[in-house]
Amino acid sequence: MLEVNRQPMTDAGVTIAEAARRTGVSVHTLRYYERAGLVVAPVDRTATGRRRYHRLDLDWIKICTRLRATGMPIRTIRRYAELVSAGRGNEQERLALLEAHRADVSARLAEIQDNLKLIDHKIDVYRGRLEAGDADRLWAPDRRDDG
Repeated sequence: MLEVNRQPMTDAGVTIAEAARRTGVSVHTLRYYERAGLVVAPVDRTATGRRRYHRLDLDWIKICTRLRATGMPIRTIRRYAELVSAGRGNEQERLALLEAHRADVSARLAEIQDNLKLIDHKIDVYRGRLEAGDADRLWAPDRRDDG
């Protein structure tokens, strides 16, 4: 599992500010994840009502952050969190959800790779023309000719 900060946690957990620092997300994002139903278990509270995050909470937030970074919609992460929270017996549905998302990510990566090939080609053209000393011959449309 990824780890942003390797400082040990106490059984008492950490504050929301420390949780934000350790997970690399803002305090606002932590509160949003909780309101949006993305956390697998309610975040602990102190007697005065302050949030206390434990290792499981931080690990789960890191998972959510990674899923969001791959473009998984909040509603899908919420569904995944619901399945995880429900416990055993729904592993096939969890697997299907993750496999569907993986297919989406793979398709987007393939599209990005195709676009990267075009960019690489254009870079090669510019480098070649600059080295040959005839970069001024590169096509540049003249809109004045549109008629």
